[in-house]
Amino acid sequence: MISTFINAWKIADLRKKMLFTALIVLIFRIGAAIPVPFTNITDGITPEGTETFMNYLNMMTGDAFNYGTIFAMSVTPYINSSIIIQLLTVAIPALEKLSKEGEEGRKKLATITRYTTVGLALLQSTAYFIYLRAQNYIVTDAQGNQFTGFAAVLQGLTIILVLTAGSSFIMWLGEQVNDRGIGNGVSIILFAGIVSRLPTIGTQMYGYLQMGGLFYALVPIVIVCLLAMIAFIVWMDNAERRIPVQYAKRVVGRKMYGGQSTHIPIKVNMSGVLPVIFASSILSLPPTIKMFMNEDSMRKSTIAFFNIFQSTHWAYAIMYFVLILFFAYFYASIQYNPVEMANNIRKNSGMIPGIRPGKPTADYIKKILSRITLMGALLLSVVALFPNLLTLFTTLIGRQMALSLGGTSLIIVVGVALETAKSLESQMMMRHYKGFLD
Repeated sequence: MISTFINAWKIADLRKKMLFTALIVLIFRIGAAIPVPFTNITDGITPEGTETFMNYLNMMTGDAFNYGTIFAMSVTPYINSSIIIQLLTVAIPALEKLSKEGEEGRKKLATITRYTTVGLALLQSTAYFIYLRAQNYIVTDAQGNQFTGFAAVLQGLTIILVLTAGSSFIMWLGEQVNDRGIGNGVSIILFAGIVSRLPTIGTQMYGYLQMGGLFYALVPIVIVCLLAMIAFIVWMDNAERRIPVQYAKRVVGRKMYGGQSTHIPIKVNMSGVLPVIFASSILSLPPTIKMFMNEDSMRKSTIAFFNIFQSTHWAYAIMYFVLILFFAYFYASIQYNPVEMANNIRKNSGMIPGIRPGKPTADYIKKILSRITLMGALLLSVVALFPNLLTLFTTLIGRQMALSLGGTSLIIVVGVALETAKSLESQMMMRHYKGFLD
């Protein structure tokens, strides 16, 4: 991967794209440090040691959400809108028709996604402002009282519109990277936000070493395990199951086509990081609700229920695992249609060796997809649950360690790095391609 970036830097055109991408990342990081007007957040707003939706947003935004900056929403509205439109494409015939209309259809879907992003950013910004006001993170008057009347409305509109504009601007930055930079712009911005937290993780590990005792052994073990997880994610991302397909010879006019053997590649981790994101989002909702409740007035049974959703609880790991399995199968059922795949193979005079065309082929593909989805979900669960299992294990031995870098972050960072490297390799191949007569 390092050699790929070095070789790409030697090509003038790719060097300009890499520098442009670096400029966009720099703009993003500067915006992530500029506070929103009328806010007074100094020590951060996300609670430590809990798995709330705010911690998830803070991870996705690279601490921008924690300190109320103009990029506090980051790319999360765009990611959510993209997922929503993708799911609705299967459910709504009009959107499904657009997805099959080629380039023009994709442009219309992109426009719908942009408008949905702005709408979601407006909703999230409003909820964020309500929370800031409730927690007294809004600038007050000289007597320490919150503004009322027109001043309060103006204050609220300013904060909400700045946050919404920041999210829309990030979406525009991502599109500029798509057009003039390298790789997927939104993914690179998300990557930059997560990587910006690495110094915090280094400080955290150093703090554990300062405690001495058993931590002298635990910290090196954790670092080795993280490196092993990265290697595991690389292997998982490249793993695929190939279904062989044999095409019969057919004559069209004076030419003969077909007769070759090929395969249908199915990635083991076909759903990517989406099952982990969905699962962590759902499990983070109860702790988030608890934050808005008065714990002193709650019953013991209610407190015990909310405690189940802490990452140090064994039930949390089980629920996390089950939800990852569920969403992996759900996303695979949307992404792949065995009947449609079997019909396409049959229309092109193809067949899977040893399997009859039609329904037997669809059943065979369905069985393969089920097994691959299960394997991919199990591998994904290993990575996603590693930080939680580490926290649970160290808590049991009386030396609790909590990582600021979760399994979701690892998968995103490694996946984006591999995707960017592959994009650079493909662009270099296009520039160094030699014809048959060379």
